Amino acid sequence: MIVPGSQTTCAQLGLPESFTPARLQIPSRMFPAEEKGKWEPHLIRERPAPKAKAANEDASMTDRDGPAIEDEVENVEDALYEDLLSDEGAIYPIRAGRIVNWGCFFALMTYVHNKLSPPLHAPILVVSQPSWTREDHVAITKFFFQTFQTPGLCIMDAAAAAMYAFKMTTATVVDVGYEKCDITAVVDSWPEGRVTALDGCGGEAMTGRLLQLLGSKGFTRDMCEQLKRSGICEILPPDAPLPGESEVSELVVNPAAAASTGANNPGIRGPKGPSGTDANDGDQDREVKEAEDNEGVLDVASIVASGKTSEFVAKREKEKAEKAAKAGAKKAAAEAMTTPKQAKLPNSKRVTAIFHYNERRTLEDLYGNGEQSTNERPSNSDLMAGGPLEAGQTADSSPTSRKGEKIHTIEGTAFVRRDYEVGIERFQAASGIIGRIADAIYRCIQSVSTEGTNRRQVLWDHLILVGCGSKPNEGFKEALIADMNARYLISPSSATIFTSELPSDFTTPVATGANTPQPQSHIANSHHGGGVNPLLLAATTASNPGGLAPPGQSHQHLQAQLQMQQYQQNHPHHQSNTHAGHAQTPTSIKMVELPGYFPEWKDVGSEGATFLGAQVGAKQVFIIDHAMGVYMSRSDYNDFGPNATHQYGIK
Repeated sequence: MIVPGSQTTCAQLGLPESFTPARLQIPSRMFPAEEKGKWEPHLIRERPAPKAKAANEDASMTDRDGPAIEDEVENVEDALYEDLLSDEGAIYPIRAGRIVNWGCFFALMTYVHNKLSPPLHAPILVVSQPSWTREDHVAITKFFFQTFQTPGLCIMDAAAAAMYAFKMTTATVVDVGYEKCDITAVVDSWPEGRVTALDGCGGEAMTGRLLQLLGSKGFTRDMCEQLKRSGICEILPPDAPLPGESEVSELVVNPAAAASTGANNPGIRGPKGPSGTDANDGDQDREVKEAEDNEGVLDVASIVASGKTSEFVAKREKEKAEKAAKAGAKKAAAEAMTTPKQAKLPNSKRVTAIFHYNERRTLEDLYGNGEQSTNERPSNSDLMAGGPLEAGQTADSSPTSRKGEKIHTIEGTAFVRRDYEVGIERFQAASGIIGRIADAIYRCIQSVSTEGTNRRQVLWDHLILVGCGSKPNEGFKEALIADMNARYLISPSSATIFTSELPSDFTTPVATGANTPQPQSHIANSHHGGGVNPLLLAATTASNPGGLAPPGQSHQHLQAQLQMQQYQQNHPHHQSNTHAGHAQTPTSIKMVELPGYFPEWKDVGSEGATFLGAQVGAKQVFIIDHAMGVYMSRSDYNDFGPNATHQYGIK
């Protein structure tokens, strides 16, 4: 199973007993090799060689022999290494869901196939993007059969894979990717409406929005990308105020009572004194002044006669210090009670937050060109704080500098951690993006044919959100639902519910039955179904104890219409032009949660559910059903060629 994406390609060999996330997840990129037309999975760098001493150079010039030459060749090979984390000069073959570099794409598929090393009898399932054309499917089919000699190939649509994962047959799949968003309305396991490659609505657009807001503060694109994936970047609902916005002050219910006592409003102080100050404040000031006056009156004669003048002065100083400490503690406690602590507030209520940025640097950039020895290499403190380390200290043993920055290395790459303070810009990553996605969902569902009008509400109630573009942001799903509720939600009234079951050319019935709808000449072929509302029939015949039919209608006609309506309700697929439910939608909007019978997917979430659906589809196609008409076998390829791939696969 191979699920290629714009940024990450997921693959796995075999099906476990309980479906798990992809065991192989690699970046969807390749690097041009030295030989033209060849590709490398990682960037090949040249390791900087240490500066040789003059004495060694003279010895190598005078005593050069065969073994020395072999050592030189080995040193040249050791000078090259693979940088597993750098993307400098990388080529991404898939952009916005479309394959833009076929040579690089085939090299990526070859690398994935060799990495898995499957046996010859293992079939292959490839998940395709909605923007892939018929020619793309033909080229992929030809490549897999001719290159890997696979016994079978199944190309599965990404929306179908999501439907398999959520165990749904009618739903709206919203796939938010790196540079685009795909929306597919699936009715009875068949795509009825689709919006493909909606530009500017992926994760990259959110990074660009943060860069637009924070670029003037020195933030780079890499910093904005890490900020987007951090826990402090959230997407608030449209009606939620940003932290720090001024709130409307509470109105006074009774101005007269509040002006006299201030009891009804805690923001209004008590009665005023003659000078404009509060009366309570004047009493407190008077008590404090009297205490200070009494404190200054001392019996000097008795103190001098006792001979303990120094001890008395020390005691008085100690008492004053204790009183000052108690007053400071009371003041701090009062401020703590009135002012909420910043640390206890949730992230959505804080004006600022600390962002930890990990800057990626190569070892040669960090330590120079290798001319310094290990003990002479600049450490974290030397690079960031400008000061030397203590004796015997190295960069690895001192991960924290004096400025709170840290350095750690992973596979030859150094990461320098820095802390930055970010304001309310972290809540505006999806400004304008949520609205575009909501509008595309509405247009996609409304594009469903009129025969499926009664399915539109089901599509609104079964929204499936997948794709890693929405994964890094907290609150993306909630903000999308809130925006669609504010834009498109319809609240049906009782009158709408009562009359929506009737054709538009009928008048509203009354209790007397005077204008009860008359039977049509062609009941079964009527555009509106020709049925009688059971609630209407009960209302019009309630005052008819004899069970007589309303005027102008026979009892046999009513029974025939009721039988026809009951048959149409029991066989919904046999009626083509019937009206059921409300034509105006949506009356409710809901998101579907991923089923909980896959414990390994609880921590992953629904963002990667496409690969889960690929596992379910592979088991259904290749193991349970052995559906020969769904996947293309080797004999089918030999008989009909790659152009016959359109007759196979899961759409």
